[in-house]
Amino acid sequence: MDKLIITIARSYGSGGRTLGKMLADELGVKYYDRELLRLASDASGINESLFGQVDEKIKNTSLLKITKKLYKGEIIPPESDDFISDDNLFNYQAKIIKELAEEESCIIIGRCADSILKDRKDILRLFFYAPLEDCIAREKSQSGGSEKEIIKKIQKIDKHRSEYYKYYTGKDWNDARNYDFCLNTASMSYEQLIEVVKNYIKTFKR
Repeated sequence: MDKLIITIARSYGSGGRTLGKMLADELGVKYYDRELLRLASDASGINESLFGQVDEKIKNTSLLKITKKLYKGEIIPPESDDFISDDNLFNYQAKIIKELAEEESCIIIGRCADSILKDRKDILRLFFYAPLEDCIAREKSQSGGSEKEIIKKIQKIDKHRSEYYKYYTGKDWNDARNYDFCLNTASMSYEQLIEVVKNYIKTFKR
């Protein structure tokens, strides 16, 4: 396989993380999810727990009402008061994502990777989603809980992801035009979904 970077955005409960791991195994490439937080921490010297606090969400939601911080690739220096700001934590994650894309074929989950790498020709941008009832059933089988609790969790996490994406890209997270291929994961088994994606990769024109 020629070098290919696959980014995966996913609605909560769609199974996107599981599919990402399975696809990485099938293709023999590395898979990056929360490892990005550790790598960004190592690169910046900023405690990893701070990255975890703003992982795919805007910690200071009042910012959403004021402006959008569209990512431009800058890194705020250590001497600045904003060195450990939410925006600079995002900047360091973006820096790591760009470096990984330069080095190897890989799969990157979430964190606006599709937008950060939008100018590359070796990128395939996927979006996995599923109807709410399917997301509820999948979450219930994996983690348990009442349907009411699960619905609240799904809505909260998807809201965070949507706000995070909008803030740093200026685009709507669930807009199909941001992606090369969108797939309803309720339509077939994980194994069948992986085969669909692999077949699409074979015909994908960069």
